[in-house]
Amino acid sequence: LRNLQGPSTALSTASPQGNMARSSSPVAFLLLALVAVAALAPAFVAPPARGTSAPDTVELRFAAAAAAGLAPLALEQPASAYDSVVAMLQSWLVGGTVLTVIFAAAIIAAAANPLTKRRQEVQNMMK
Repeated sequence: LRNLQGPSTALSTASPQGNMARSSSPVAFLLLALVAVAALAPAFVAPPARGTSAPDTVELRFAAAAAAGLAPLALEQPASAYDSVVAMLQSWLVGGTVLTVIFAAAIIAAAANPLTKRRQEVQNMMK
């Protein structure tokens, strides 16, 4: 009966998943796991140098230095929001004042430049 119906019906009865490639493979998973293990394994470990102190002493000194360096951070208390806004406003006022003084000094220096004044005098005499 199947042969009488033709090839188009035979194809339609087949599962569409049977024609598709598999999305996962145990070989690919094993290969990926092997690459991950190889990447995480240490490639080279240098022997300890002669005449160096024991690793425990180095770690202890490093921990002491790190604790001493971070101690000021532990002593400081974080500022509240009001304090930081006030500090920000004060810094803007101080910064604006300093910039104003700098620009004022530059304008005065440009206006009081003796070379510019002499050039203007020479130019007026040439006329």
